[in-house]
Amino acid sequence: MTFSVHGLAVSRGVAIGRAVIVAASRIDVAHYLIAPEEAEAELDRLRRARTVVADDIARVQRTLGELGSHDAHPELSALLDVHLMLLQDEQLTGGVKHWVVERHYNAEWALTTQLEVISRQFDEMEDPYLRERKADLEQVVDRLLRVMRGESASMTTTAAADAARKGNEDPLVLIAHDLSPADMLQFKQSVFAGFVTDVGGKTSHTAIVARSMDIPAVVGARSASHLIRQDDWVVIDGDAGVVVVDPSPIVLAEYGFKQRQVEMEREKLSRLKNTPAVTLDGQKIELLANIEQPEDTVAALKAGAMGVGLFRSEFLFMGRSGQLPDEEEQYQAYRRAIEGMQGLPVTIRTVDVGADKPLDRGAPRSDDHLNPALGLRAIRWSLADPAMFLVQLRAILRAAAHGPVNLLIPMLAHGSEIRQALALVERAREQLAVAGVPYGPVKLGAMIEVPAAALTIPLFLRHFDFLSIGTNDLIQYTLAIDRADEAVSHLYDPLHPAVLQLVASTIAQAHAMGKEVSVCGEMAGDVTLTRLLLGMGLRSFSMHPSQILAVKQQILRSDTSKLAGWAQEVLAADEPAARLVD
Repeated sequence: MTFSVHGLAVSRGVAIGRAVIVAASRIDVAHYLIAPEEAEAELDRLRRARTVVADDIARVQRTLGELGSHDAHPELSALLDVHLMLLQDEQLTGGVKHWVVERHYNAEWALTTQLEVISRQFDEMEDPYLRERKADLEQVVDRLLRVMRGESASMTTTAAADAARKGNEDPLVLIAHDLSPADMLQFKQSVFAGFVTDVGGKTSHTAIVARSMDIPAVVGARSASHLIRQDDWVVIDGDAGVVVVDPSPIVLAEYGFKQRQVEMEREKLSRLKNTPAVTLDGQKIELLANIEQPEDTVAALKAGAMGVGLFRSEFLFMGRSGQLPDEEEQYQAYRRAIEGMQGLPVTIRTVDVGADKPLDRGAPRSDDHLNPALGLRAIRWSLADPAMFLVQLRAILRAAAHGPVNLLIPMLAHGSEIRQALALVERAREQLAVAGVPYGPVKLGAMIEVPAAALTIPLFLRHFDFLSIGTNDLIQYTLAIDRADEAVSHLYDPLHPAVLQLVASTIAQAHAMGKEVSVCGEMAGDVTLTRLLLGMGLRSFSMHPSQILAVKQQILRSDTSKLAGWAQEVLAADEPAARLVD
C-alpha cells in the first residue's frame, strides 16, 4: 500500500531505491537485580540470543558463498568471521556470567557492563588494528541485545547494505533513526542513493554532510524507520521533503521523469565551471568550498571553487573511539588538502566539537548536559585543553609551509577568549621555531556565529585579518532554536529581521575597515538568498561544492548596483521573506 512520510527537505534531488533499515546504534537497556535462583534462566536467555545471532551470521556467510568469490567482498567475509569469534569469546561470556551469578544483574545489564570492561582494554591496546576490533564487539553486543528484546537478528550495519547490494543490483536508500556526522562520512563512499532519518534539522551536521555528498535526503521524518520495512521500494523527494513508500507505477514513473530532469539541470550547470563568477555590473565574486575531509578537494576543484573557505577539521577527530589524531596525522591531512587545492587558499577551522558533533568520548555528549549547544564546545573546548589545541595549531602552521592557509577560530564571544587563542597561536609558532620545524605564515580569522560577536565587530576587526559569518549557529543562537531539533525547525528562520541585521552589519563594518568577510554557513549556498547577500555587499561565499554552480548561475544574472537599494528595503521590512520575491 502506498503511503507518504513527511519531513524536512535538506538535500535536493530524487532518489529511488529499496530501503535498507539501520536501527539506532544504541538501545535502551533495562537495569534490575534478579533473585539468585533466576540466574540460570537469565544465562539461558543470553545463550538463546547467541545462537540466533550465530545462525544469522552463518546464513549471511552461506549467501555470500552462493554468490561466488568474484561477487563477495573478502572484507565482509572476514568481518563475519570476527563477529563469530567474538560471539564465542570466553572473556565476554565468562564476564557476563560473573555479573549475573555474583552481582545478580539481569542479562542485558550484565552484557553492557562486560562490554564496558572489555572496551577499556581495547582502548589501551597499542596495535591500531586490535583497537578497531572494539567496534566489532559493540556490534555483536548490540545484536545480542536486540534479539533479547525480541527484534530481528539481521545485520543492521553498512556490511548489511553491502550484502544486500551483492544479491540485488537495485539502488539502495538508507532509512535510520539518526546518523552521526561520523556515520555520514562512513557512507560517503557507500552504495546509498539517498537517506531518510527520523530526527534532525535542516542545518544539523547530518544534513550538512548530506548536502556535501550531493545525494537526496529527508530528515525529521519522525517514525519513518518504524513505518518503512526492509526492502520496501522508496522514493525520496529531497526538494519537497517527502518520502513515498511502495509507490504505484504511475507515481514511480513521475518521479523517474523528475529524476531525469534534475540530472539534465545539473548537466547544464556543469557548463558554468570555467565561467568567472562576475555580476552583470562587473563585480567579481569569490566562490569557495566547504569540506570535511582532504579528499573533498577533488569535488571543490571540479566545481570550480576558488579555494576552500571552510575545512571542518573536527571530522578528523570523529569516529575514533576518543583517540584524538596526533600532530603528524593532522599535519598530513591538512597538507593533503592544501596540495589538493593546487595553490588556491585553504581556510582551516580549528576543531569545533560539541552539540550535534560529539566525539565518541572526551567531549560532552548530548545526553551529558541539558543543552550541549550552550556548553563546552568549539573554542571553549580547545581553550579548556590547551595541550590538545597546541597540537592542532602546530599541525596547521606546519602545513602552511606547503601553500596559502587561513586559520579560522570558531565561536569566539569574549575578548579574553580572543587573547587566549591568539597567545596559543603565538606559542605554537615559538615551539616550532625552537624545535627547528618549518612552518608557514597564516592569516588569522574569527567566525562570527554568536550574537555577542556580531554586536562587537570592532573588537574582532582589531585582532583578526578576516571574518567568516557562520550563519547556521548565528541563527540558532539569535533565535534560541536548536538547529538539530525537528520539533522547532519551523522557527529556524534565516530571514528573521534580527538575523539579517546582524549579517548586514558584520559585512558593512568589515568592509569599512578594509577587512575580508565571507559567509560560510548554509545561507551562502541557498540560491534564494544569493541576490540578497549580494545586495548587502557580500563578495565572498563559501558553500558545499555541490552548490557552487547553482549559486554562480544566480550571480551571473545579478546586477549589484540595482540590488543594494532593494536589499535595504528587505532589511527594513517586518516580513523580509515577503519582500524577497520582489
